[in-house]
Amino acid sequence: MNRIILADNQAIFRAGAARVLSLEDDMRIVAQCDDGAKLAAAVETFRGALVLFAQSLGLNAMAVLAQTKSCGSRAIMITENGAEIQEEVVRALDGMVTRAIAGVDLVDCVRKVGRGTRCVHGAKLTTLQAPDVVGARVRDRLTPKELQIVALIVQGCKNKEIAMQLGTKEQVIKNYLRSIYDKTGVSDRLELALFTIHHRILAEAAAKAGSLLARKSA
Repeated sequence: MNRIILADNQAIFRAGAARVLSLEDDMRIVAQCDDGAKLAAAVETFRGALVLFAQSLGLNAMAVLAQTKSCGSRAIMITENGAEIQEEVVRALDGMVTRAIAGVDLVDCVRKVGRGTRCVHGAKLTTLQAPDVVGARVRDRLTPKELQIVALIVQGCKNKEIAMQLGTKEQVIKNYLRSIYDKTGVSDRLELALFTIHHRILAEAAAKAGSLLARKSA
């Protein structure tokens, strides 16, 4: 069993990645962290784990890697598109993925690192990334309400839970989902979650819509 610590300050990506990984029989999320202090505590608690941590946390990567190694764990860094990573950090990592990685490739990378094989996706990190035309087009097609629903789907919410949060009925949510599937070209909620995670510009829009919903509900 691959025990995974997932540390990322971007909630929608963290929730979506956790959902994708936890669907696999050989993977279990043992901790989710949104800052360095929580990550450090989790690494000490869950020794021998696979540590996925985001570059966007702004941590001293070498310090994270040193602690990870001392606890018998392996580390995979989630980098931003077009990011520049110090060569010594790249050499010390067990794995590296970009935030735009597809769910199937993320699972593959985690498995390889779990087996002790080094895995690096997105080696040309300093290359300027092409604009996400597809993500931008889908984002512009979706209404604010649909973006809120996308955010909740990525978090793993069921239709009943979404209806409760939006103050409506399950059938209304089903109607919204049909429209969302049509606009995104996916066929179910898992494909929708993976599609959103893969297209950062859409994920950020959904996260913003989701945070506005959370503030209204508070």
